[in-house]
Amino acid sequence: MNPVDQTIDSAPVLEVTDLRVTFSSRRSAAPARAVDDVNLALGRAEIIALIGESGCGKSTLARAMVGLVKPQSGRVISRGAPLRYSKAALRQHRRSVQLVLQDPAGALNPRHTVYDLVAEGPRLHGLTDNLYERVCASLTQAGLRPPEQFLSRYPHQLSGGQQQRVVIAGALALEPTVLVADEPVSSLDASARGEVLRLLLDLRDTLGLSALVVSHDLGLAWNIADRVAVMYLGRIVELGTVEEVLLRPRHPYTKALLSILPGGRFAEHLTLLQGEAPDPTAIPPGCRFHPRCPLYAESQSDPRAAWCRERDPQVLPALADTPLVACHFETPAAPDGSVLPFVSATPQ
Repeated sequence: MNPVDQTIDSAPVLEVTDLRVTFSSRRSAAPARAVDDVNLALGRAEIIALIGESGCGKSTLARAMVGLVKPQSGRVISRGAPLRYSKAALRQHRRSVQLVLQDPAGALNPRHTVYDLVAEGPRLHGLTDNLYERVCASLTQAGLRPPEQFLSRYPHQLSGGQQQRVVIAGALALEPTVLVADEPVSSLDASARGEVLRLLLDLRDTLGLSALVVSHDLGLAWNIADRVAVMYLGRIVELGTVEEVLLRPRHPYTKALLSILPGGRFAEHLTLLQGEAPDPTAIPPGCRFHPRCPLYAESQSDPRAAWCRERDPQVLPALADTPLVACHFETPAAPDGSVLPFVSATPQ
């Protein structure tokens, strides 16, 4: 198969607009705002890394994009059409947008052979013609070659990396356009991690697959992503190409995440993150990061520090030609002290 054109199409294959997902909480009368007015667009043959601390809403956003979580407001748009939540519409959507879970051992039925595991999806969707050939082709695409050597094996007879490849083969058997991978290599050793990441890149290049890869690992983002979206407490706070976000970060949260990396270039210039993220049932007023923000703590004489306490930064749009950041210290003020309309960050 010839490699596809890697140019990202202007029309997204999967997009969320003004998406909000809340959950009731036993600890509070207020709902937890897991995803809070998020916009994100995934282009054809593009890989976006969605990065942030545990509990920031990454996995909830991923599941909403697959259709496993219904938002309270906003839309999921697949190939230009809003997602409907009827049984038939969800069935069709989940064929084209496939979820890859982080724990392959937990995702695979130990009583089923590799053949049955990969064939399960096509059977559920009525794709039984030439099923054997479909399964073998999917295993081959997932790097399990020759596929005949794996068809009769059970999950316990496979390595962790091979198990994750079987999970990916099961997704490929439905010929999706998008993979949503939630921490796809977190349970694997270093060697297997590299192999699975290379596989995702190969699938992008040869099949034109798009992927949203959820991770807390900035190194993974550097190795695999075209763009990086940084998420904090339900919001995307910075978005841009991998080089823009990881080499020229603008948001203090992104810089703090980078500073904890061994030998990180920002370690000498930024205090590490202190404390835990606020409870999503009690998101603070103003910028939700300001209680932990080193820049805010150091800039009390700057008039914009008051904005951090009082004004919610503007929500990032889904598409832009330049890197975007939701930070008051990157936002110019009008002469009367009001906030000017949203502007993208200007690379330094």
